[in-house]
Amino acid sequence: MITRILGSAGVLAAAVGLSVFVDTPLSGQERGTPPPLVITAFGGKPVDYKAPRTPWGDPDLQGVWSSDDMEGTPLAPRAGGPGGRAGGGRGAAAAPAPAAAPAAAPAGPPPLYRTEQEMAARSEQVKQRAGRGDSAATDGSFRFDYARRAFPQTRLLVDPPDGRMPALKAGVGPERLMPRGTYGQGPLDSWLDFSLYERCITRGIGGSILNVIYGNGNRIVQAPGVVAFSYEMLPDTRIFYLDGRPHVNQKIGMYLGDSRARWEGEELVVETTNLTDQTAFGVNGNGTRHSKALKITERFRRVANDVVQYQATWDDPLTYEAPFTVSFPLTPLDGGKLLPYECHPGNTAISLSLGAERAEDRALAEDLAKGIKRQRRGVQECGAGVGGAPVPGCTPGAPPAAGRGGRGGRGGGAADTGEGTTEK
Repeated sequence: MITRILGSAGVLAAAVGLSVFVDTPLSGQERGTPPPLVITAFGGKPVDYKAPRTPWGDPDLQGVWSSDDMEGTPLAPRAGGPGGRAGGGRGAAAAPAPAAAPAAAPAGPPPLYRTEQEMAARSEQVKQRAGRGDSAATDGSFRFDYARRAFPQTRLLVDPPDGRMPALKAGVGPERLMPRGTYGQGPLDSWLDFSLYERCITRGIGGSILNVIYGNGNRIVQAPGVVAFSYEMLPDTRIFYLDGRPHVNQKIGMYLGDSRARWEGEELVVETTNLTDQTAFGVNGNGTRHSKALKITERFRRVANDVVQYQATWDDPLTYEAPFTVSFPLTPLDGGKLLPYECHPGNTAISLSLGAERAEDRALAEDLAKGIKRQRRGVQECGAGVGGAPVPGCTPGAPPAAGRGGRGGRGGGAADTGEGTTEK
């Protein structure tokens, strides 16, 4: 097993330089004008750092980076915690409104950064969690990854300023939600009832970098005129061309789009178009699927020897009322290598699942012929958790008990997409 140690050797040497970027919450975005980089890694303090250079003179971003240190950091503010009011869904996946109006929120947007006291508490929380994980047989190198370093930001959204996801456009309804056959109630009639993630195709650009329970590694490799960016889970690799070539024909759509990049001082700016309408922003690619009009603008800047600030602006005029921007630090992946993720399109999981559904069709018909009327058995009876593990005390055939959702796993560890798709 690989023991993952933050800051292990292999990260490129530091060099000192200058360049100061915007580090305060934004004032709102207009269509077509992505905001400047918000460096959240140091709580809004000015950054005076110049990355080491490649042999051909570009800032060196190379390495294997991870969002593990963002464990537990929500997309939007949480109720009662740093950052103010609770982040919540809107549109088709929003939670029902409470019966009574909550107490008035403090004036102004919730803070993007923790206070000194909150930061001390977060540091202690991270320390204790890492200590438990290092000694627990159920955690460790391959599953239930955890933070080792505390950062001051309270949420991933840096724009809109209030930390809320923009509303969905009128007419964007439940039919745009990514299907999730593994967690659905059935019947499952086609491979299209499963998400692209469940089919081992892709988690999309947003879903591949947001923190989840494992597989958060990202590898950057550079060559003259090109940068390759690889993901650990569902091993996609995106190519960022720096040679000025135009985008491909707009009629060509791809799951990960067509990316063109440029250097703006210390920053790598990547603009991606030519996306399909089959991926979504949420963790593991869940949530409301965007339109083909989406444009994603990403910014990468090495702000310390062991920190790359990552920022992404999603601008989809056919899906969201306004653009939105997430920004968070990436830090060296413990162990320094992407682990193989042997999930592949065409595996038998989909055919077996559909076969089980057809078996349930036959069983329902046979029971009805005997005069037995019953409910259809759910895909995951009794709210089975990660890996389909049975829930203790559950009676087969009985409906899931309150609080026994079908998503299982660790609670609250991944980023909340604001659309009710938090991966538990």
